[in-house]
Amino acid sequence: MTRFFLLAGAVLGALAVAAGAFGAHALEARLTPERLEQWELAARYQMYHALALLAVGLTAQRAVSPISGAGWFMLIGTLIFCGTVYALALGSPRWFGAITPLGGTALIIGWVLLAIAVFRSE
Repeated sequence: MTRFFLLAGAVLGALAVAAGAFGAHALEARLTPERLEQWELAARYQMYHALALLAVGLTAQRAVSPISGAGWFMLIGTLIFCGTVYALALGSPRWFGAITPLGGTALIIGWVLLAIAVFRSE
């Protein structure tokens, strides 16, 4: 699992940089300021959680039990939260935003599990 979460963090980080650049250069003239702000929010949260997945991967080297759950919740939460915000920025139906809080909740759970794992590690 250690290698998986390190790899996931690295890939999500690279994609966050690409998404940020794409938003700043390719979408700037095509999106309203509100939608461009949504895009930037998704890219920022994606980067935060890419870094968090790197922390999960490094903490997993100590084999603390809740760390795997933290990684999965962060990965799934990032995909749901950022994915729905990106989609909203690109004009998906407003009801699509009802899914976003599920991703946010998963991210919160991931952070709590990471805190528990770090607390339990020596």
